[in-house]
Amino acid sequence: MACRPSGSSSYTVVIIPLRTSLYSLDALRFYLWIKRLKDLEKEKDALCSGLEILEKARFWYLQRLEENRVRQDNIEATNVCQESAAEVQSCLLRSRIQRVNGSLGSVMAEPNVTSTSNPSLPDAVADSDLRWHNTVLTREVSDKNRQISMLELEKDALLEQLDELQAH
Repeated sequence: MACRPSGSSSYTVVIIPLRTSLYSLDALRFYLWIKRLKDLEKEKDALCSGLEILEKARFWYLQRLEENRVRQDNIEATNVCQESAAEVQSCLLRSRIQRVNGSLGSVMAEPNVTSTSNPSLPDAVADSDLRWHNTVLTREVSDKNRQISMLELEKDALLEQLDELQAH
């Protein structure tokens, strides 16, 4: 990456003597030109910082994907449904990830950024609300599926007991 390290946020001040008055149009243009360069440098630093964060986030996302795959393999191998605090944390994490994804999407959809889509702020809020609602509904469906699985196991156990009682 061609950005400066995040610790080096110093700016160079250039003083060039003008042959004209401080209040001249040339002095004002020069001042505005220097100010614009400084603002562009700050924007570049902010973008570089964002890239560093995105690189760390990409690595973090890849780690979570691998952990998710391992958990899926373990669940498929054991074929056991158990409610745990980890599942609640997973739902919370999923919600936060969706909010971050939505925020990143809204940053990239800003009018000053070249983009094919440009949703308005109410659309972004509605999208965030839908994502949250989807997360809540997904959690409720998971809870209901878990309850159904437990009831089916209980039903099977009761049917086995009934068969044993009828056999005696």
